[in-house]
Amino acid sequence: MRFQTLKRTGMVSALALTLATAGCANMSNSDRRVGTGIGIGAVTGALVTGDVGGAAVGAAIGGASGWLYDRSKKRHYRYDRYGRRVYR
Repeated sequence: MRFQTLKRTGMVSALALTLATAGCANMSNSDRRVGTGIGIGAVTGALVTGDVGGAAVGAAIGGASGWLYDRSKKRHYRYDRYGRRVYR
């Protein structure tokens, strides 16, 4: 019984990893930063409070933090007339 549970957990983990990496392939940098903030915030909120409400609050705070981080990263570069990123 324990081996089947371990096997099932391994298969679910492999599937989740595959979907997570394939799902982020076409995302922009902004989407990735906000999504990462949401994920980290939700996990942190759930660990700190042990409650679903805490995870939701953590996800909201993490999403806002990811968006602010994205804005600060975009202030350090611009695009030239050829579409290349130029750092200031």
